[in-house]
Amino acid sequence: MPASRWTHCLAQILKHEGGYADHPSDPGGATNMGITHKTLARWRGVEPWWALDKAEVRVLEKAEAAGIYKALYWERVKAASLPPGLDLAVFDYAVNSGPDRAVKTLQALVGVVEDGFVGPVTLDAVARRDTRALINALCDQRLGFLQRLAIFSTFGRGWTNRVADIRATALADAASAPAPDNPQGVNDMTVLDGYKTYVIGFLMLAIGIAQFAGITIPVFGEYSGAQLVMEALGIIFLRRGIKSEVGRA
Repeated sequence: MPASRWTHCLAQILKHEGGYADHPSDPGGATNMGITHKTLARWRGVEPWWALDKAEVRVLEKAEAAGIYKALYWERVKAASLPPGLDLAVFDYAVNSGPDRAVKTLQALVGVVEDGFVGPVTLDAVARRDTRALINALCDQRLGFLQRLAIFSTFGRGWTNRVADIRATALADAASAPAPDNPQGVNDMTVLDGYKTYVIGFLMLAIGIAQFAGITIPVFGEYSGAQLVMEALGIIFLRRGIKSEVGRA
């Protein structure tokens, strides 16, 4: 993971999250740098979460907040594997509304199984799309979700400004990113072509089942058995759908 992208994206998050706050209308309760009381307690292994003194949120240090953001949000959405600009848009969406929602929104936009996990199928579909178009579509979907929340009347102006700023920064990042090594190859099926699709799918399925059985395959260590099985089923049963989506990209 290039340190510059992580550092840049984290700075954008912290710019919007600010310091300690405990707004009575905020369902997250006490927060500091965007880290909620509940999230901090669970990060530290405190159960039940309310057993952690709220004062701990107030004195939270930036280094610990950064560690939480990296592990629970940046790495959870595989932001380091996403194109510049889109990494920021998905990361900030995850911080604001949860990683599961952010990833499923992205998956819906690229036409793959909405399982909430970023794996080979999702990354392949993302690589075949225009990054700037995806950023705009993701931000549109995100703002639409926020506008439907009951507390939008209270926090809506801030949320709207945040999405607008993230969109602008993400688009600028995408525009300044180096061009892909092989842009003409976006419509080639390559690894997902023909019988290779099924070979990869069944291989991932077998590894996923092995993970369930407690056998760790080092090369796939970052994925759980459930994630691998879901990705495998997506490859095996949705190959035709993937090809048609690629054709329209």
